[in-house]
Amino acid sequence: MASRIEAINAYRPRVMLNPTVKLDQLVDFIAMRTGANKGTVQLALAELNDAVIFFNLQGAPVKIEGLGIYTPSIDLDGDWDCNHRTDQEIVKALNVPGAYQGVVENRGNIGKTVTELVAMWNADHPDDLVV
Repeated sequence: MASRIEAINAYRPRVMLNPTVKLDQLVDFIAMRTGANKGTVQLALAELNDAVIFFNLQGAPVKIEGLGIYTPSIDLDGDWDCNHRTDQEIVKALNVPGAYQGVVENRGNIGKTVTELVAMWNADHPDDLVV
């Protein structure tokens, strides 16, 4: 017997990710767009990283307009983390109809309910039904 999670994961729409953009690619892109020296861009990004760490260690969230808010947090075991809440400008840009250029697996299932995804699983897997 399959689980609902298994059925949902099999049929839900999924972004097919390309390789992760590395620091040198990001530096090249920013330098090209701004005319800034690559070394200056790399230094600025490193300082931004250090600034988030510095202020989070002081208990201060860091808001970077256009990127989001970085907030320190702690779990029950005392392990520290940094939560990131994405700036809504990025979310809005991603949601412009037709703007996304990448591949979406199971694109035809956008808008389907969990019940519909489970029904698809059950139709395709009669020997391993979700009940």
